[in-house]
Amino acid sequence: MDFITLCGAPAGRIGQGTWELGVRPERAAQECDALRAGIEAGMTLLDTAEMYGEGAAEELLGQAIRGFDRERLYLVSKVYPHNAGRQNIFQCCEDSLRRMGTDYLDLYLLHWRGTIPLAETVECMEELKARGRIRAWGVSNLDRSWMEDLFRTDGGDRCLTDQVLYHLGSRGVEYDLLPWLQQHQLPLMAYCPLAQGGSLRQELLGSPAVQRIAHTRQASPCQVLLAFLLAQPGVVPIPRSSSARHTLDNAAALDLRLTAEELGILDKAFPAPDHPTPLDVV
Repeated sequence: MDFITLCGAPAGRIGQGTWELGVRPERAAQECDALRAGIEAGMTLLDTAEMYGEGAAEELLGQAIRGFDRERLYLVSKVYPHNAGRQNIFQCCEDSLRRMGTDYLDLYLLHWRGTIPLAETVECMEELKARGRIRAWGVSNLDRSWMEDLFRTDGGDRCLTDQVLYHLGSRGVEYDLLPWLQQHQLPLMAYCPLAQGGSLRQELLGSPAVQRIAHTRQASPCQVLLAFLLAQPGVVPIPRSSSARHTLDNAAALDLRLTAEELGILDKAFPAPDHPTPLDVV
């Protein structure tokens, strides 16, 4: 089970995120190069949102994809919860399309749950599909109970994915959300798969367990973290990178298949919780 099978689109098991990209004009050329390097390496699932830089990331992504065959790309964007109703969603989708320079999205996500009823958002998403502006829709930052609410909503079972924070140091989704998604044959898109910057990221990258596997397999610590997620059925990590070198390093994680022993080492160093935990959100 992976994203290309479920979506029937040219997207691989690793995508590219754009959070915090596009907000510094002096870095635009370098960030475009990073995205383009990833596309050329097969990382054609490209994730963004109207929230990221209030559209700046979508504009950057639009620049990066110019010249590529649109049908080779799998473009994902997200709508603010307060825009996810009939009053705003159609214009917001058009604005995202304009900023990205495309006439359709492969996947449109509700960024997180807000006050607009899920039933209204589902109806609007289905209307966007009927208009040909999106090919599929999904959600982001919804825990298991909210996914169950969604599936009790008329048409809610047409949701294609749930995008949540998931990495080796944040494994709460493994207790209930990931098994539920796997049961319903829905992929989990993992944002911040290398952890957000700060002490946790450094703890993961500098972990003796991660370092040991990286050294043995002649891989980078980042590749080990991504390979851990790739070993989970139906999980699609979408790391963000602002440099072509780091992007290509991420892409090479596809060639790293961790053994059961190596997965056991990582599990011992960073065990999953044995009880429900609140969904981590950045």
